[in-house]
Order: sequence, then C-alpha cells, then structure tokens
Amino acid sequence: MQKFIVYACPVGELATQLELYFQTSEIECGKNAAHKYMPHCTLTGFFEDELTAIPIYTKALDNAVDNALSKPSKPVINILNMTFKPQWHGLELYSPILKQLILDFAKIANSPTRNQKLRLKDWLHLSLAYEFPPQQQDTLKAIAEKIINIQALVEWELRFYQRHSDWTWTCHKSWML
Repeated sequence: MQKFIVYACPVGELATQLELYFQTSEIECGKNAAHKYMPHCTLTGFFEDELTAIPIYTKALDNAVDNALSKPSKPVINILNMTFKPQWHGLELYSPILKQLILDFAKIANSPTRNQKLRLKDWLHLSLAYEFPPQQQDTLKAIAEKIINIQALVEWELRFYQRHSDWTWTCHKSWML
C-alpha cells in the first residue's frame, strides 16, 4: 500500500517568500517539523491505497475542482492572519470553497482497495514552524515577520501527492484554484 494526501499549495510571490523563510529559519535555528514538507494546507489526512487507484482519485479531484470552480469566487483561499503560538507558527486560512471541494472529493473517491475512510481536515492553515525549542520562538517569529507579507500575491494549486517511505514526494496531478 502507498501513502497519499491532498494539499493546497501556494504559488507566486507568497510561495517565494515562504521558500526564503524556510531557508532562513533553517540557517538561523535549524530544522523543525515544518521543514519536512513543502508549504501547504492539508486537506486530507494521509491515506493508503494501491497505485492502481491513482486514476480514481485524480478523476474524483477533477470533478470536485470543476464543481467548486463553476461558482466564481476570488480569492478561493483567504489568509486571515499570521499566528504565533508557543508550539505553532503559521498562516490561518479561510475557504468555504475548499472545504466543499474536499467534501465533494471524499464523496466520489470510492476506491475498492482503500481500507479506511478519508479523514478531512477542518482547520485550514499553513504551518511555518512547529516542534521547535521554546528558546527559538522569538527568532522564528522575527524571521517570519521580516520575510512574509500575508498581503503578497498568491494563487493556489490543489495537489494530489504520494509520499514515499524515504520522505520523497510524487505529485500525480495538480489543479489551479
């Protein structure tokens, strides 16, 4: 069985700022748990299935994206704020369209080889840092505030990923939102 997941990933000016933030924070503080992933908003938990099921998921996502984008509304994802808590730093997001899209996907992504229900994520966010030593909080916050402008131009891609056992990733398909 392979591991799959659905993410919404930023592209554009904000994505460039996030890349610089992750590079700078790694140089100044070392890696934290957020460095294991590309900048993203998680829409499903990881789920396991056979490689032969990939077309089932990409077709379900095709249909869910077409349905969601048939009702024009920009931006699809709103960045509410940049939040700094003792154990988590990140961008809090708001998107009724994305929540409906992933709900539609879960309803139609019926794979006979998947042995668990899809776990949909309710809290939409993009993590900047977590599982970091408490003494790094102020430094990480200062780096984020210096580099990231939540008003920066951003578009979002929906991406269907496979995570391999060596923590490399394959994006099987993406959709502009």
